[in-house]
Amino acid sequence: MTTQTENKHFADRLKGKLEPTAGGSVYIDPNTLEWEPSQFEKISMKVLYRNDEAGEMTVLLKWEPGAVLPFHKHPEIEQSYVLEGSFYDHDGICRAGQFVWRQPGSLHETRSDEGCLLLAVYRKPNVFFGTAGFRKTS
Repeated sequence: MTTQTENKHFADRLKGKLEPTAGGSVYIDPNTLEWEPSQFEKISMKVLYRNDEAGEMTVLLKWEPGAVLPFHKHPEIEQSYVLEGSFYDHDGICRAGQFVWRQPGSLHETRSDEGCLLLAVYRKPNVFFGTAGFRKTS
């Protein structure tokens, strides 16, 4: 276990030797992004972070009332924080100010009767029948 004195000595040794990484932080103002249609009716998105090689994505999703995300599989954990409205599946409902995460390998369909706005974090894209992710296919 590191003591407070050891931490101070370490910090003193590094003083003047470390510099912050220029460009290491990427700031995004979601208000400047346009809502893009997803491949699913009544669901649009603003991509905040995307790494296609790793399959990672952080996205704002806007669900109109009556939106349905068809039956799909989560190959990795999915995390969602509801900012407005609500959405639900067979296990329960997640309302504004609440958080839900999905187990890797889990299957479900998600719906929103009233519509919702949520922040979702994906480690790998959802797998739908014949497609993956949220982007519209040509």
